[in-house]
Amino acid sequence: MRPDWERAVRHDDVDTLARLLEEGADIDARDAHGQTGVMLAVSSGALGAVAFLVARGAALDHTAKYHLSALMLAVVRDEPAIVRILATAGADLSIRGSGAPGFHGKTALDLAEAAGRHEITAILREASRGPRPP
Repeated sequence: MRPDWERAVRHDDVDTLARLLEEGADIDARDAHGQTGVMLAVSSGALGAVAFLVARGAALDHTAKYHLSALMLAVVRDEPAIVRILATAGADLSIRGSGAPGFHGKTALDLAEAAGRHEITAILREASRGPRPP
């Protein structure tokens, strides 16, 4: 992952992200820890960067340490607006964490329920029902 990309993602700098994409930056590049730009944006609470990357087709279901996805990181960070963006965009709700006792075998919904994150739990339950017919 390019340092300028990582910096823009972490600082919610959508203008720089757009410019870097135009210059050929890899939207799904990973950092030294295996995290994508979406994951770093989630970890930084960079709502604008998350929305921008999702709208541009960034992969949502990469996992890194403990097999956590961007959606799962958003749950852990208690970021309901980001959870809604990722869930609405089709992030995989069935991914299960591994390794650490607090994450092993748990989905994003399991993590939300265990942490008592009621708003996030409701968002994920709604997303698991799928889109409503017109």
